[in-house]
Amino acid sequence: MGITDISLFLGEWFRNPRSVAAIAPSGRALASLITRDITARTGKVLELGPGTGAFTRALIERGVREENLTLIECSPEFARRLEARFPRARLLEMNAEQLNRLTLSDIPVGTIICGLGLLNMSHQRVASIMKGAFSCLRSGGELFLFTYGAACPVHKSILAELGLEAKRLGRAYLNLPPAAVYRITRRAEEMMA
Repeated sequence: MGITDISLFLGEWFRNPRSVAAIAPSGRALASLITRDITARTGKVLELGPGTGAFTRALIERGVREENLTLIECSPEFARRLEARFPRARLLEMNAEQLNRLTLSDIPVGTIICGLGLLNMSHQRVASIMKGAFSCLRSGGELFLFTYGAACPVHKSILAELGLEAKRLGRAYLNLPPAAVYRITRRAEEMMA
C-alpha cells in the first residue's frame, strides 16, 4: 500500500464516507486472509468494490489470471486507478446493486470477493447486492467478505431469505482497523434443488 493509494482513498472517503466506509485501503494481512482459499483453479472471479486493488493484487499473487477478473467499481477515481494497474481485467464502472440486471459473458463465476462497506448500507441494499451476486455465482461457488463489525454484515434474515449461510473464517488483526472475514455459500439443500 503506497502513499498515493492512501491519499486517493482518503480523498474518496472525504467525498463520500458512507460509500467508501473505511479511512485506509485494506492491508496485506486482510488481503491474504480473504483470498487464502482462492487459486488458479477457482476460475473466474468477480470483485465488488475493489477500491485501490489490494484484494485484486492478492488474487493475482494466488494464481488467478488477470483476464479472469471482473472488477465492479462505482468510484470513477478508483476505476481509473484499477484500469491502469490491471489493464487485462474486465472493469465495469457501476454500482454493485445493478448486478441482477447485468448479463456478463463470463458468468457464472467461481468466487466473489466483496470489499463493499455493507455495514453502511440499508437492509434492502445489502439484500439486493447479495441476490445479484449469487445470481452470478456458479453452483458451489463462494462469496468472501470482510467486516469491521462484531458479526457478519449480511443479516440473518437476508441469509435465510436467499438460502445462504455464513461462516467466519478468521480475523486480520494487523489490518487497520482489524477486520473479520466471512465465507457465504448457498445452503446444501439449496444447491441440490
